[in-house]
Amino acid sequence: MRHLFSFICLLLTLPALAQQPLPVPRNLQATFAKGTRAESGLPGPNYWQNTADYDLNVAFDPTTRRVAGTVAINYQNNSPDSLQQLWFKLYPNLYKKGAPRNRAISPEDIGDGVTISALTINGEVFDVKKLAIAATNLTVPLRRAIGARQAATVKVTYSYVLNKGSHIRTGEVEPGAAFLAYFFPRIAVYDDIDGWNRQPYTGDQEFYNDFCNFKAAITVPKNFVVWATGDLKNADQVLTKKYAQRLQDAERKDAVAFVISAEDAKRRDITAPSAQNTWRFEARNVTDFVFATADHYVWQSTSLVVDPATKRRTRVDVAYNPKHKDFEEVIDFSRKTVEAMSYTFPKWPFPYAHETVFDGLDQMEYPMMVNDNPTETRKDAIELTDHEIFHTMFPFYMGINETKYGWMDEGWATIGEWLISPIIDPTIVDDYGVARYGASAATENDAPIVTLSTQQSGVPFFLNSYPKPGMGYLYVKDLLGDELFTKALHTYIRNWNGKHPMPYDFFNSMNVGAGRNLNWFWQRWFFDDGYPDLAIATVTKTAAGYDIIVQAKGSKPVPVDLTVTFADNTTQQIHRNIGVWESGATSVTVPVITKHPVKQVTLGSTLVSDSFPKDNVWEGK
Repeated sequence: MRHLFSFICLLLTLPALAQQPLPVPRNLQATFAKGTRAESGLPGPNYWQNTADYDLNVAFDPTTRRVAGTVAINYQNNSPDSLQQLWFKLYPNLYKKGAPRNRAISPEDIGDGVTISALTINGEVFDVKKLAIAATNLTVPLRRAIGARQAATVKVTYSYVLNKGSHIRTGEVEPGAAFLAYFFPRIAVYDDIDGWNRQPYTGDQEFYNDFCNFKAAITVPKNFVVWATGDLKNADQVLTKKYAQRLQDAERKDAVAFVISAEDAKRRDITAPSAQNTWRFEARNVTDFVFATADHYVWQSTSLVVDPATKRRTRVDVAYNPKHKDFEEVIDFSRKTVEAMSYTFPKWPFPYAHETVFDGLDQMEYPMMVNDNPTETRKDAIELTDHEIFHTMFPFYMGINETKYGWMDEGWATIGEWLISPIIDPTIVDDYGVARYGASAATENDAPIVTLSTQQSGVPFFLNSYPKPGMGYLYVKDLLGDELFTKALHTYIRNWNGKHPMPYDFFNSMNVGAGRNLNWFWQRWFFDDGYPDLAIATVTKTAAGYDIIVQAKGSKPVPVDLTVTFADNTTQQIHRNIGVWESGATSVTVPVITKHPVKQVTLGSTLVSDSFPKDNVWEGK
């Protein structure tokens, strides 16, 4: 790319910033010129984002799977633009006949999609028969534009039938249990980069929504319990006294307890005896709202202090079919994940009042909710649980555009999984995707990480969303050390939580927070082609011991990890971080101070990819 930018504003404080600046696409450069974003990593003086208050009123019939409701939206246009139209997202239309999709769907799940029976905007009634619905997008031209920094009121009445199979992040789980995501029409994001988010949802790339406030009234039949984003506001009206008290107790106690046990679920005395019960939830400043419901699930709960300064607690819930024994420990895994996120990595107080893991049919995250399938092994359950809960920070607390920049959230969940899983169980060795990247690097299935997620699928999408960025973050953490890396990451979090960061907001915030220019690494790992490949070039006897020369045959900078085995079978571990490659060196000499003969040298470690590992072992004569 031709257009470059420099950190001119940082030169006084960071004299080392003489490296090659990162290439910035001209549409993203425009945000600096407009002053919506700054090269310092901060939101610019003219930064804005739109928001809305949603009042959701929905009824769900588990027998027919019909979802029907109304959405009242108070939309705030904080942009400097006059909006001549509103774009809506109708995500359930992934299942609509004729909709483009890149996931296989059973014929019985393909239907009519979302039916809109009434729509008004600022009091103007629209003819629903003439609405321009294009699969998951709905565009509504306005007779009277919504002016800059003006508000609009929108009311929608809608219905659709929830999918029974083909469970793509949402749908019936089993008779008597369902997870409902994307269940209401919403206004698309209008931002300073692309204007309206026109990208259709086709099943692979994930989501991009504004930070909004939600009130939700969810009506389900008697005996059905509801878990949702947000705080339950009428527990004493929908739960009988015993269970409402248990829930209240769980919010202030460390111990794990059953709100609903397997025996309780059989008694059918949990909810209020009305034929239908309306569960009311509220959530503020979140990017989405989902709910799940079941009439036979157990409910375990616990809470812990996540912010020692304020003593704020987070309640952790797990709701599951008691037949799924693998879920019995998930409450412990979930609690330990929330604790590790708050105190170890990213060492930021868990931002929400509760987190619920629901026994579903996917591996998908939402604000305060997780839809996780049963797993075959305990290791799988730990890694799945901590990965999905880690998404609380990325993308939800940070407002990332997952549709375009999957690496900005999945890569963080991957490093979170790598670091937190061994905290939960020290025997776990988690190498998710590392070998797969080494095998595919610099092939036709490999592209730069910064390639838009909308331009990828299959192996390239996986590599660039999960292991590659995860390793990139991990190697920078290793380079900076825990304390400085935490400082840099917290700079990014403070700058952009509750907003919509783009890639350069991340790179620039990290550089500023670290107090050093990391562009050499960002360029080579996130922008350039290439592959990781280290080799043991020579092992030479010296007066003090041995010199091991490690050669970088590939262009991707990775840590050097050596295991030296001596003649008496004792071993020594030697580590060098990626800093040894910052100057552009193609080899590094690693001295071993010893009086003992070296029998073998092995190069490599679990979280370091190597595309050609055959030259990673040296055998002494």
